[in-house]
Amino acid sequence: MSEHETLVVADGAPIKMWTRGVPVEDAAREQLMATARLPIVFRHLAVMPDVHLGKGSTIGSVIPTRKAIIPAAVGVDIGCGMMAARTSLTASDLPDSLFRLRAAIEVAVPHGRTPGTRDRGAWDRPPALVDAAWQALHVGFARIRGKYPKLERTNNHRHLGTLGTGNHFIEVCLDESDQVWLMLHSGSRGVGNAIGSLFIELARADMRRHIADLPHRDLAYFEEGSAHFDDYLEAVGWAQDFARRNREVMMRHVVAAARGVIAKPFSADVEAVNCHHNYVQRETHFGERVLVTRKGAVSAQKGELGIIPGSMGARSFIVRGLGNAEAFCSCSHGAGRVMSRTQARRQFTVDDQVRATAHVECRKDAEVIDEIPMAYKDIDAVMKAQASLVEVVHTLRQLVCVKG
Repeated sequence: MSEHETLVVADGAPIKMWTRGVPVEDAAREQLMATARLPIVFRHLAVMPDVHLGKGSTIGSVIPTRKAIIPAAVGVDIGCGMMAARTSLTASDLPDSLFRLRAAIEVAVPHGRTPGTRDRGAWDRPPALVDAAWQALHVGFARIRGKYPKLERTNNHRHLGTLGTGNHFIEVCLDESDQVWLMLHSGSRGVGNAIGSLFIELARADMRRHIADLPHRDLAYFEEGSAHFDDYLEAVGWAQDFARRNREVMMRHVVAAARGVIAKPFSADVEAVNCHHNYVQRETHFGERVLVTRKGAVSAQKGELGIIPGSMGARSFIVRGLGNAEAFCSCSHGAGRVMSRTQARRQFTVDDQVRATAHVECRKDAEVIDEIPMAYKDIDAVMKAQASLVEVVHTLRQLVCVKG
């Protein structure tokens, strides 16, 4: 039996799906087929087992394109991804009160929403680590902002080193040897959202004469040589750099917070992974230089380390890529949702959340029900479906989870 199934699309590129044993909603299939009908798609689409309906394009898809780029496929959470660091600590070194550890992390990293000018989701006064990281970013941002003044109004500097909301998280985990890991998930925050939204609208405007011919207006694209192609590549590249540095700053603050609670000295640089899963970059596949957009997918080049998280109550995995060419050397970015946030809030209660996360020190209230583990696919089935894409290096189980 083949490692994947192939969906043939009339007047479009084939779709190769690593989804055996996991559910795929009809709406996601339809969305994938719409993308496959674009004339800019190179060879085929690759679909990961965490696939589900997304805004702009399907989450869990890998979209290779020739001399063109689709801003809505990259989306607005540009550079969203994961970072993990293995510490020198073991389970016995952790404090009896994991609540103290969770509380220290929550104080160290702003998280949650930004409803006003003073809130927990952004820095009131960015600390030294944030200022230092911003020094490497501000020149590039000034250049982009000079062409697109709307971006000046973003919370760029004050969001650097902050977590955000939704499925973004910080966790303390144990691996199969009871070694302690620190792991987090976030992206380019408000400034990435502003960049993504701006260029999605510009792409629609640039294609206004042809928008009716597209399978969906969200699939508007810039062609190489067009007015906004180079500007978008510069801006999306900058946002991806912001996202990577954002995770690095947060990790340093998480480590410092843990040191304030854990009596034993420890290192956190034994092994670290920092990888995007919402991004675009130039790569060579099947002998051609193409643009590869991974929307909820991780690069899994041969030997490359990556992170595949489960959910608030499920295991996560540190993986090594197998370099599967048919999948454009990619793997899933997580378990993938089986229901929308609205459905989860309707279907489950706080008591359900308490039971599902009984083994984890985390929030257990109405505001995080949409992140309940049952809203996600079975991570073990997801991993089995992509056995030809990655091998598992470490299996992690959560002890502490901080949500926005």
